[in-house]
Amino acid sequence: MREAIGSALDLDLTHAVAGSATLPSCFPVSALAATTVGAAADALAALTGRESVVVDQRLASLWFAWSIVPDGWRIPGPWDAIAGDYETSDGWIKLHTNAPHHRAAALRVLGVDADRDAVAGAVSAMDGETLEAAIVAEGGCAAKLRSSDEWALHAQGQAVADEPLIAWSASPCPPRDLEGEALGGVKVLDCTRVLAGPVASRFLAAFGADVLRIDPPHWDEPGVVPEVTVGKRCAGLDLTLDHDRAQFGELLETADVFLHGYRSDALERLGFGAAERRRRNPALVDVSLDAYGWTGPWAKRRGFDSLVQMSAGIAARGMDLAGAEKPTPLPVQALDHGTGYLLAAAVLCGLARRRGGEGVRARLSLARTAKLLVDASTLMAFEGEALKISREEIDPRREETSWGPARRLRFPVTVAGLEARFSSGATALRTTDPTWAPS
Repeated sequence: MREAIGSALDLDLTHAVAGSATLPSCFPVSALAATTVGAAADALAALTGRESVVVDQRLASLWFAWSIVPDGWRIPGPWDAIAGDYETSDGWIKLHTNAPHHRAAALRVLGVDADRDAVAGAVSAMDGETLEAAIVAEGGCAAKLRSSDEWALHAQGQAVADEPLIAWSASPCPPRDLEGEALGGVKVLDCTRVLAGPVASRFLAAFGADVLRIDPPHWDEPGVVPEVTVGKRCAGLDLTLDHDRAQFGELLETADVFLHGYRSDALERLGFGAAERRRRNPALVDVSLDAYGWTGPWAKRRGFDSLVQMSAGIAARGMDLAGAEKPTPLPVQALDHGTGYLLAAAVLCGLARRRGGEGVRARLSLARTAKLLVDASTLMAFEGEALKISREEIDPRREETSWGPARRLRFPVTVAGLEARFSSGATALRTTDPTWAPS
């Protein structure tokens, strides 16, 4: 795994790993945590001229779940009441209905109200392939349970297998170096949502980047926003409006980094395709992700970590090796978190290449990270145990958030001479103007 990631980044991964932990899985989830966190830290060390990086595997594993410890308040549950696994006439399917428009799409296809029993009854009468295709065509999100062998034979599985872990492209630009200590002065325009992209920009914010997150009107993800907006400023723009598109264009032209999770055709339709972004800002470090890869018949399909686990054989293998009666996913959203730290590493390697006069573009996907994890797996049974946070693993510094006081787990990696420190507490979405922080 370390060799594959280092090769994808063209970077020697030299981080040391301290501590030990193994999350319960038949896949090397804790190793993925330590290696991807370490890759981001190695890239930061190379960019800033540091030499020593140490990853705490236990803390990295914990950060793959939650890092925030609320004091006197609770984070809402991350799942909608209708979301989850259902038996079809020939197997299993997962419905992802956290977003209201995704829930509405699934209910339209099934022809029932938002009642879990009614949904289960309707799903049981349909085969998984037909139902998956119908919900996706309606604008919703669903994934049929497939085995690893089925995914390997599927056209999209084959397309993902042929893609690199990180797809790079570059064009000449005026050389540009960092202006401040660590990532101070680096402007990151963050147009990502649940969950990989926000994990990436959280890592960048921890080392001083000015992260400005942009969300559309009415979007919210209350179950994860307190976890991922720490150290960031959160604004809103409606890119269907001329005025807001003009503001967005100005931000794009002055950004150092554009981190985005739009499907491959979405920005083209809005007038901000890859060629236009490069024309406006030749030195831009342009890093993007999607769910199912950038080629193949599902390249434009909506998706999330839990859906990719169903599609790519991960939940089926877990079910088989656990002897379970239903799909058994990874113990954490490891594809999101792992891809998030790889995104952060790609940003940092892109900033290094910009010094030499290269404006770079990097593309990653959850499905390709799933292949990385599956390829690294040698386990034929479940190993590991649930991890409980100890008092010593919580940073004593108080964090003031939009919901109340909190603390964070200690940061999972140390980079010699640099301190991971967030400039502000987690904040609700659209709480600031769409402008960069005052210098």
